[in-house]
Formats: sequence, C-alpha cells, structure tokens
Amino acid sequence: MLNKIRSFSQTLFAKILLVVMVIPFIFWGMGGSFNAGNSNNIAKIDNYNISTQDFIDYLNTQNLNSDEINQNNMLEQVLSDLISKTLLDLEIKNLNLIFTERALVKLIKENKNFMDENKNFSRIKYEKFLISNNINAADFEKSLKDRELQRKLFSYIGSGALSPKFISNKIFKEKNKKIDVGYVNLFNFYKKESDFSDKEINEFINKNEDNLKKDFIDFSYSKITPQNLTGSSEFDNIFFEKIDEIENKILNGEKFDNLMNELKIQIISKENYNPDSNEDELGKIIFEKRLEDNFQIIDKNNFYLVYKIKKINKILPNIDDNKFRSQIKKILYEKFKFEYNSELLKKINTNKFNDDDFVKLTNSKSAKIEKVQLESINDDKKFNINSIKLLYSMPLNSYTLVNDNNNNIYLTKIIKFYEKDISNMSENFESYQNLGNLKIKNNIFSSYDYFLNKKYKIKINEKTLERVKNYFR
Repeated sequence: MLNKIRSFSQTLFAKILLVVMVIPFIFWGMGGSFNAGNSNNIAKIDNYNISTQDFIDYLNTQNLNSDEINQNNMLEQVLSDLISKTLLDLEIKNLNLIFTERALVKLIKENKNFMDENKNFSRIKYEKFLISNNINAADFEKSLKDRELQRKLFSYIGSGALSPKFISNKIFKEKNKKIDVGYVNLFNFYKKESDFSDKEINEFINKNEDNLKKDFIDFSYSKITPQNLTGSSEFDNIFFEKIDEIENKILNGEKFDNLMNELKIQIISKENYNPDSNEDELGKIIFEKRLEDNFQIIDKNNFYLVYKIKKINKILPNIDDNKFRSQIKKILYEKFKFEYNSELLKKINTNKFNDDDFVKLTNSKSAKIEKVQLESINDDKKFNINSIKLLYSMPLNSYTLVNDNNNNIYLTKIIKFYEKDISNMSENFESYQNLGNLKIKNNIFSSYDYFLNKKYKIKINEKTLERVKNYFR
C-alpha cells in the first residue's frame, strides 16, 4: 500500500535517519564483559544480541562528527540509547503491538506538511521533504512506524491513568495557595566593611599572600600609522603591503625592538603595569592579551598596535595602598556574609533553629520582622522566583533563607496558609486534572522502569566496546 508513495523517491539514498525517540526513563544495570560468545556482539539483552554492526549503523544515524564521537563516554551514551530503543522494541514485540501500513499511509497523508493548498496530500511535497532531509522513503516510514509503536507502548502502560479530584485539587492548592511569610533582611546582621580592623586586614593578607598577588607586566608597544610607516596619510596598498611584511616577520620570530628600530618607529616601554592603577587604554588592551600571544599586531582601525610582553610579574600590592585595603575589606565582608548565612542555614536544616532563636536573633539587632503575603507560586514581587518556589515547597512554621532580585538575603518563616478547593466547574479544572494525570503517569513509568530492570538481564561486551573506541581514536 506504501508502494505508490515510495515510487517517487526510490532513487534517494539514506545518509541519516530522523531522530528516533529515546525514552529517558529507561535505565539498567550493566554487567561485565562476556565470558564467552560472539566477539562481534557488543551487548546482550537476555538472549537477544546487539551486534557491532547494529551499533555502528545506529551510530551513523546520530550525525556525530569525529570530535564529538571521541568525547568522554559518548560511545557509551550512544550504546545506552540503542539498548533503550531495543528494550522498547522487545516490549512492543512481547505485547504484540502493531501499527499497520494502512495506518501509516493515513498518518503520512494527513500530515499538514505534505498537503497542498486544497488540503490534499501532495506527493511532490512529500518527495521534496525527503530530498531536503536527505532521507529515503523506507527509512522515513520505518522511523514513523517505530515512533507510533512506542507511543502505543506508553499509551498501553499509562492508559486509564485518570487523576481523582483530590490529586488535581492538591496540585491546585499547592500552586495557588496564599502564604503569609515573615521575613528579616539580614543586611544589618553582617559585619560592615568599615568594622574590619587593621589587624584583621593584615592577618588576612599574610595568610593569603599568594592568592592576593596580582599580575604586573613589563611590555613595549608601538603605534603604526601610514604617516610613520610610509610617510603618507593614506591607508593605501603600499601601507597594507608593509603591514603584511611586519606580520610575516613577527611570525618568523624577528625581535620587537629590532623590527621597530629598523622601521624607525617610536617604542614606548612600561614596567610593572597593572590596569587597576593606570588609565592607559592601550596598556589595558595589552594586559588583557598577557596569557595569549606575547608578540602581536592588532588592527585598531585608525592605526595598528604592535606590542611585545617581556615579562609577567606576580606582585603583592602595597598593603598600605587604600584601594588595595578597600578590596580586602570587600573580600572579608563577603567571606563573613557567606559564613554567617551558611551557619544559620545549617542550624535550620538540622532543626536547631526555632521560634525562640528567631526572636533572640531579631532582638539582638532590634530588627523589625516584616510580613508579606504571596498570592501564588508565580508571585515574585518581593523575592525572586526560585525563592518563591522554595517557599511554596515548605511546611507551616518552617524557616529558610531566600533572596530577592537585588541579592538581598532574608531569613523567612512560613506563618500561615490560605487554601481553597478548585471547583469541577472551574475553567482551569481540566488543566489541573491533566497535571494530575501526568503525575500519575510519571509514577507508573517509574514503576515500569523498575520492572524492566528486573525483567531483563543486560550485559555489555567491554572488549568489543573498547575495540570500537580504538577504531575511532
């Protein structure tokens, strides 16, 4: 029945397949190498063998280049996908699921991508699709059939999964309940930058001297313009020919000073340069290149910059420098802030923080406990959206730390929930029922995953896999 459609693309040769749907929840335990058996088999599922040729054929459908294939564990991942697909095929076969050619023809003819302006199946459009995707009809139809059979399998597994109202209602309440949240901004609980003593600053510098050292560079540079290179004000062919000559000499290892002296172009040299304490824009450009090429020519539109980095020095800034000490204060502040938050969160997570601690903490700084009501799980007017999701996952009277979009950190307490039930007549009821159905199906699929782990015994021929890896290296 498919022959009429196929006849329009019999001359096409398949180089790639459509991506075959791989179900992500299929996992298994992998055994060691085969103790015996055909070395041409790369894996075995019970008594079903996956040959090396099967694996190579499947690998060819993934359109991976050589660099991607040689990435860590890429071949293992491809084999994992092939085993997943084979498991599904075995399950489809065991359950006698079928998808007829008549159904396949109908699926293709009812595809909107293959219809003309009169909404009739267009064989020309179908042929153009196959050509543009470099697929032959037989491979395309097989991929469609495999996909539909997989859909049938999962429909079979999850069929009849209808969410009772209490689950739909629970999801509705979880997402739409209002929450009263008490909160305290922790800003006033942190030690201020100005409160760190000279002793604390000096001790920190002494303990972290190596990490606090900064790069300072010794370098020379020259600005090349038409005026100092050719004596002209024009960016003409002669100028660019000479620029090419300079680039070639740089590549051939000519020394910077010799090259510039030969061209009689001024050299500017600087020692122990760091952009933190300098306004030299060209110096900043060269400093940013310090870990790349140490001798280079750069097009700056109005001129060419030629530079040579002679040395990179690791130097601890002057500890009496106010700018450096200010940077240290910022580091100490962030360190204190992190440690304070970590310690507080540790107490909360180990149930060592209660209402009395909350009161004592706020009283210690005369901090005002404020309150906000969250309207729904999407209400991010006060806290950022990830913090809102965290708060909606927590039980009544619980504490946690959250932040807002300005990175202020707050200690929060869930004070009260306001919940209401969803009505069967609500316009949103169907959407929450669908979420309930999805939740039930996910639970079923997890159980099916566990079932497959127990049902099938899977072994990998490690020696054959290693041989395949060596082939691609």
